[in-house]
Order: sequence, then structure tokens, then C-alpha cells
Amino acid sequence: MKFSGTESYVATEDLTVAVNAAIALERPLLVKGEPGTGKTELARQVAGALGLPMIEWHIKSTTRAAQGLYEYDAVSRLRDSQLGDPRVEDISNYIKRGKLWDAFTAQGKTVLLIDEIDKADIEFPNDLLQELDRMEFHVYETGETVRASHRPIVIITSNNEKELPDAFLRRCFFHYIRFPDAETMKQIVEVHFPGIKETLVTAALTEFYALRETPGLKKRPSTSEVLDWLKLILAEDLAPEDLKREGKNALPKLHGALLKNEQDVHLFERLAFMARGGR
Repeated sequence: MKFSGTESYVATEDLTVAVNAAIALERPLLVKGEPGTGKTELARQVAGALGLPMIEWHIKSTTRAAQGLYEYDAVSRLRDSQLGDPRVEDISNYIKRGKLWDAFTAQGKTVLLIDEIDKADIEFPNDLLQELDRMEFHVYETGETVRASHRPIVIITSNNEKELPDAFLRRCFFHYIRFPDAETMKQIVEVHFPGIKETLVTAALTEFYALRETPGLKKRPSTSEVLDWLKLILAEDLAPEDLKREGKNALPKLHGALLKNEQDVHLFERLAFMARGGR
């Protein structure tokens, strides 16, 4: 079972090595990188390439680790008992399975995505250590043990918003997705916009990388944002010469696709003003 990228996803050699190493070791693959660099999409592409079903668990700031296992709805059971509902005799009627339960009890191997784990409380990763390590957990209300009959391929993403515990990191195979260089980005663009003119791509990426490296930028634009920008450029039928900025630091065309906060817009406006000699 080997992953080598797909027609719709450009995977670098070090990324494919990381995916296959995690599969061989049967350890979770922890993928870090800037937002918009394809971490979540990687899990979907691995599932598609290997022909496996996908289970996605998107983490929020309020998500608790136990929700990935199961939730017991004691309130509903109490209400039903007061109403004389016969369902209360079977406590399993009030247990809601979580994503890990679904992955552990699937008919075959699956890809389990735990997306943006760094959004949750700092204790969240530690609370999943044993379950991800042993691939089993105990349901206290029913006394049963849920054990993975087919060990899922676990892919965990993080935007590096907070540090993850060492004990958790030790149990993962780690990979950092570096921001694509210009040549890799051209391959990504070709996948999304087949047949796009090379002169237009060259002009757009030249402006994009120059913008991205501007000192003082609060949020540097990502891969997903340059793809949105190119989509707008094609929709507006702009030519390569249209993308050239008036001054060295002027705002680019359709800059709303690239700059996502007022501080960065004001930065470029100030730089453009200074480039014109303050006139």
C-alpha cells in the first residue's frame, strides 16, 4: 500500500516518503504547515489514491477528545424514563458514536483525518494518546471494549497555532509541508488550470512571490489564495502585462484574493506612496 500522489494533487518526494513511512510504521502522520498548503486535502488524496473510505473529524476550540470516542446522552435518557419510553432499558440507545469509533469498527481499512488538532485545548492530544496507540477504548456505560479490527491510516493536521505535547509527538511520524517553490507551484497551477499560458503563470507567480516576501506582511498569501487569484485573473481575461504593478510596492490587481486584512493593504498603500516620492 503505497502513496505516490495523484493527478489532482502534486506531492513532493519528501511528502510521499512521509506518508508511506507512517503507513509502514502504523503511526499517525502529523502534518504541519502554513494554512492553505494542502494539509487537509492530503488526507483526501491519500484516501482516493489507496481506494479507502475517508472519515473526517474537524476539530474546534470547544471539541473534547471524548467526543471522538462516544458521547452518552444522560439527559435524553432521563427525559425518556420520565415519559415511560421503553428505549431506556437499553443504554446503548443513548450513546452516540464518535469518529474514532466509526474508524475502529469500519468493515475495512479507512483513512481517519483529525483536522487542525491545535485548535483544541492543550490537553486534547494527551487525552487521545492511549486510544491512538492501542487502537481501542472502553465504553464505561455498556462495559464493552471497542477495538480496531483494521488499523486506520491516521492523518493529523496542525497549523502550528500552539505547541503539541512531547508524549503525543513521540507517537507520530512528523512532516512539515514547506511552502512550494516556484517550479512546484507551476506544477500545482497546471493541475488546477490545464493549458494556462506559461507567460501568464510566470508573470503572476513573479508578482505573487515578490508580494509574499514583502517585509512587514502580517499574513503571507498561501497556495489556495494564489489559485483563487489566478482564477480571477482568467475570469477577467487579464494579460501578463496587466499584472505588473505601477510602482515597486503598489497593490497588485485583484489584491483582495491575496491580502486578507486591512493592515497588509495599508502596508502596500504606504509603500506605494513612498515609492511615488510621497506625492
